[in-house]
Amino acid sequence: MTAATARVLDTANEGRMMAGVLAIMLFLTMLAAAGGIGAARGAEALREALAGRATVQIVMADAASRKAIAARVLATLRIAPAVRRASPVPPAELARLLGPWLGDTAASADLPVPALIDIELAPRPDALAQVRAALSAITPAARVDAHADALAGTGTLLTTLTVLAGTTVVLMIAASAAVVLLAIRSALGAHHTTIEIMHGLGATDAQVAQLFQRRIARDAGFGAAAGSVAAWGVILLLGQLAGVTRSQLLDGMTLGQNGWIAIIALPFAFVGFAATVAYVAVVRALGRVA
Repeated sequence: MTAATARVLDTANEGRMMAGVLAIMLFLTMLAAAGGIGAARGAEALREALAGRATVQIVMADAASRKAIAARVLATLRIAPAVRRASPVPPAELARLLGPWLGDTAASADLPVPALIDIELAPRPDALAQVRAALSAITPAARVDAHADALAGTGTLLTTLTVLAGTTVVLMIAASAAVVLLAIRSALGAHHTTIEIMHGLGATDAQVAQLFQRRIARDAGFGAAAGSVAAWGVILLLGQLAGVTRSQLLDGMTLGQNGWIAIIALPFAFVGFAATVAYVAVVRALGRVA
């Protein structure tokens, strides 16, 4: 079959309409895929950053007693086998953290600010329980807060967003396949007589299907070119905006090398998928007619 023969089955208006619809489908699919990859990487980065991290608070109204107890707690933590590292948070850092809420009074010595100690736990399943037990024997004023527990809701949200993004990608792929099938059904009805003539001239179902496949691949290619360029632009823009925020959480929500490979390869896979669906649909439809 030559290109001139293929043009017999071509309808310009239908081709432009299908290319436009597929461009929108691919645009949304790529954005959903990028969002899912970014959310998954962000959740993983958050888990790695918070793994084994905790903060010990010494809550006492009397400054002298608080300082003495904090020193004992720090000494105990530094020799505890369940703790890899323990370091006190400087008062200046506490004042800086409380500054947005308390203003200049955050640095006041009269303010009963808890003493904080950052710790890194040993990679043991019972490390946190051992630390809490050791500190409870010293003072009931010591409270251990695991960072992972404090931000567990954020991790759950990122995981949920990953699942939703993956579901959206699957639904968009299914919708794209439905668009191709509708286009094939319409084309088969419009060119029914032409196909019969081609069969009379000796063309096989596979040869006819290849003509439709070529047409769908061309239209999907035009749509993929437009949709992918737009999607890549939006993804790059969102990445730049996330970098400007200087948020540690958003810094982890990147595509990474493998993510970019997937996003770049998606338009080519999209065209191949549309062409394959078209070929299979035509072969099956002509087989039923026969």
